[in-house]
Amino acid sequence: MTDTQVLHIGTQAMTLAVKLGAPILVTALLIGFLISLFQSVTQIQEVTLSFVPKAAGVAVALIFSGNWMLHETVAFTTQLFDQVPQLIHGG
Repeated sequence: MTDTQVLHIGTQAMTLAVKLGAPILVTALLIGFLISLFQSVTQIQEVTLSFVPKAAGVAVALIFSGNWMLHETVAFTTQLFDQVPQLIHGG
């Protein structure tokens, strides 16, 4: 196993992590922004106001993107296990 192969696998893993985390993080970011905008317009300064909408939004994002996330993870893992003989023998 060469250092190039290790870097390639590491890059693929980090790319997968970003792809899997993006739907959840973007959903939480957008909901947080909208709640903050609502709080600044109405001058309601309650810290816990954004928790329930964020939790509900993340749950909805997981429901809609969970199947895709699982398929991406399984595909990456299968590809990695298929490469094991090549990586061991240096081919």
